[in-house]
Amino acid sequence: MNFFKSFLASILGTVVAFIFIGILMMMSLAGIATAVSSEDAVPQETKENSVLELDLDIQMYDNVGATQELEEALGLGQEVLKFYDVVSAIRKAAADDNVKGIDLKCQFPIMGWSQAQTIRKALEEFKAAGKFIYSYGDYYGQKGYYLASVSDSIFVHPMGGMDFKGLAAEVLYYKDFQEKYGFKMEVVRHGKYKSAVEPYLENEMSESNRTQITALLESVWGQVSKAIQSSRNLSEAALDEIANELSASLPEGAKAVNLIDGVIYESDYKNKLRAAVGIDEDDKLRTTSIKQLSGNNGLYKKGVRERIAVIYAQGPVLYGEGSENIIGQELFLEAIDDAVKNKRVKAIVLRIDSPGGSALSSDIIWNALKKAKEEKPLVVSMGNVAASGGYYLAVAGDEIYATDMTITGSIGVFATVPNVKQFSESIGINASTVETHNNALGYSIFQAPEGHFKATIKEGIEHVYETFKQRVAEGRNMTLEEVEAVAQGRVWTGEQALQNGLIDGLGGMDEALAAAARMAELEEYNLISYPKIEPEFEDFISLMGPFGTIDQVLLDHYPEEIRAFLTTLKVETNRPNVELRLPYTVEIK
Repeated sequence: MNFFKSFLASILGTVVAFIFIGILMMMSLAGIATAVSSEDAVPQETKENSVLELDLDIQMYDNVGATQELEEALGLGQEVLKFYDVVSAIRKAAADDNVKGIDLKCQFPIMGWSQAQTIRKALEEFKAAGKFIYSYGDYYGQKGYYLASVSDSIFVHPMGGMDFKGLAAEVLYYKDFQEKYGFKMEVVRHGKYKSAVEPYLENEMSESNRTQITALLESVWGQVSKAIQSSRNLSEAALDEIANELSASLPEGAKAVNLIDGVIYESDYKNKLRAAVGIDEDDKLRTTSIKQLSGNNGLYKKGVRERIAVIYAQGPVLYGEGSENIIGQELFLEAIDDAVKNKRVKAIVLRIDSPGGSALSSDIIWNALKKAKEEKPLVVSMGNVAASGGYYLAVAGDEIYATDMTITGSIGVFATVPNVKQFSESIGINASTVETHNNALGYSIFQAPEGHFKATIKEGIEHVYETFKQRVAEGRNMTLEEVEAVAQGRVWTGEQALQNGLIDGLGGMDEALAAAARMAELEEYNLISYPKIEPEFEDFISLMGPFGTIDQVLLDHYPEEIRAFLTTLKVETNRPNVELRLPYTVEIK
C-alpha cells in the first residue's frame, strides 16, 4: 500500500512540476514577446542596397492584441500585421538610403479598402523619393491589383491571371426560408435605409437599399479607377471596357491591355529585382522587413516625454467587458480614464474600425469620451468602417478624419428577437403561460410577440434614434433637420460623408495625429496605445492544448456579417438587442 501511495505521489509531483515549468516558460516567452513588441523598440540598421520585402497577404489589424502577439511569438498562431507598422515601415524605407526599392506581394491582401488606400498612398510617397516598386503574383484579386498598380512594373506567372471586373455586393434574403421552416427574426427598426434587418423581412432588395449600395460601390470604384488610371496611364473608358469584357483574366490579355508589364516566372522576376538594385544575377539579394525597419511603430523618439494616446476601438460594440477585438464599456472606460490621467498624454486619437452594436454600450462610451474631451483634445480617425454605433462614438471628437473609402454613417436603429413558434408547433412543442399581469412574461421565442411588447420596443427604438440624432447634431454642429436628411440608416463613404458634414477631413492616422498635435501644441511626441491587455493565465492554458481556441477558429471561417451576429448572441439578455449596427457587412467583391 505504501508503495502505491509513494508511486502515485511521485506521478502527481512530476505532473505538477511539468505544469509549473511549462507556465514559467510561457511567462518567460511572453515577456520576451512583450519586449520585442514594445512601443520603445529600436529599429535595426539595414544593409546597403537592400529591398523591402512587403508581403501584404497577411491578416491585418489596426491593433494587434497581446494574446495574438504571444501566439505569433510562440509559433502557435498565424502571422498578423499591425496596420500602422506597415505604413511606418514604408515611410522609414523611403527615408533610408540603404533601401533601394520594394518587392511587393499583394495578391489577396487581408485588409479593408480604407487600409489599402492609405498603404497605397504611402507607396506613392516611396516612389516619389526616387525608389522603385516591383510586384509579382501568381494571381491578383481586385484589391491586390489596386495596390500593385502603384508599382513601376507588375509581373504575373504564365499560368496565373487576375480579377478585374468591377465591384459587386450580394445580399441573401430569408423571408421564404423563415416562413417555410418556422425560424423567424422578429424585427423592429427605424430608418428608411436601416437594411441590416431587411433580409428577414423581404425576398428581394428594396429600392432604397439598392440606391445606397449602388452609391457606395460607385464611390469606391471611382477611387479605385482613378488611382489605376493615373498609375497605368489608362482612360476611364478603357478601364470600364476591360472590366466589362474581362479582357485581363489571362496574363497575356492583361499585358495586352497594359494592366501588367510582363508574364514571367518568379526566378526571372528575382533577376529583375537584382538588376533594379544594380547587382549581378549571381549576387545575393539583400532584403529587409517591416519588423526590422520599424520596431513597433517607427516613430519612437528618445528623450521626448510628451505622448499622444491612441485608443483602438476595434470590432463590434457589445455590452460587457470588451477586448482588443470587442468594444465593451468596461475595458474602454478604463482605457479612456488612464489616457486622461496620464500626465504625459497631451491629446487622444480614437481609432475606430467598427460596424457598431449595442446602443447602451455606445452611449456609455460616448459619454466618457465627451468628458475626456473636456480635459484633452480628442481626434477621431476612422478606419475601414465606423458606422452606426461606431459613428456614435466618433461624434464625441473635436475633429473626425476618414479616408475616401471608409464606410460610415448608418444613423439608424433596430432590434431583433428570434421566434420559433411555427417550427416548435410543427414538431409537437406547444407553450402555455400563466401570468400575474398582462405583460409579465415579456417575450418568449415560443410565442408570437404581443402588441404591448412590440409597442414597448418601438418606443425604445424611437428614443434611441432621437438620442442618436441629438448626439450627432451636438457633435457636428448641425440642426436635427440636417441630421435627419443624412440619417435614416443611410450608409456613406468617407468621400460622401465629408460632403454631408459628417466628418471634418479626408485622411488616415497621420492626419488625425497631426490634428491632435496641433491642438495640443506639440512639436514632437511619442505614441502610447490603449487598451492595454496582458495575456492572462487562461490564455497560457489555452495555448498549451489543441482545443483551447477551436470555437474561435470555427467562428473565424464564417462571413463577417454572420460572425458579428453570432458574437452578439453570446451576450446573455432578457430583452431584445437594440442595435446601432451597420446594415449587414457589404463585402465589396
